Amino acid sequence: MALQRQVAAKMLGKRDKEQDAEAQAWIEAVLDEKFPEGVAYEDAIRDGQILCRLINTLAPGSIKKINTSGAQFKLMENINNFTDAIRKYGVPIVDLFQTIDLWEKKDIAQVTATIHALGRTTYKHPEWTGPCLGPRPAEENKREWTEEQLRAGEGTIGLQAGYNKGATQAGQNVGKSRSIILGK
Repeated sequence: MALQRQVAAKMLGKRDKEQDAEAQAWIEAVLDEKFPEGVAYEDAIRDGQILCRLINTLAPGSIKKINTSGAQFKLMENINNFTDAIRKYGVPIVDLFQTIDLWEKKDIAQVTATIHALGRTTYKHPEWTGPCLGPRPAEENKREWTEEQLRAGEGTIGLQAGYNKGATQAGQNVGKSRSIILGK
């Protein structure tokens, strides 16, 4: 039981309320509606309904049916459908949270990180003209070099691979040197 409390405390320590607030504000801006009044961020998204509506707004038709009531497994299915849909949308698999992270509120920091990853992925979809979340991801800047430019670089000695003209480490002293101390 003590270990479980330690793990819970560590997970809570990873959580950044400011990032939670940014994620919530972005979701509200995309959906053009506020979260229910007086309901905590993780409780508002726990059943997956808001998350399903979020991805359906970004990519219409991503989730065909959103479960609004029923047994726990039906509501957990919303979360699974959301993670599947955002993976297809382009969110890397390493950025996804596990259903249990949200449903049992085990790792809300990872849930928020996934929402931030989704927000960054929207930059890669020119059809989405609404708000994005976070910095724009770097894009490949492929360059083409002519044969002449490549040949010109061959005669240059790079700074990192420079020539040391036979230098050695002789004479370097690092740390305290050995010495013999005669007793009294």
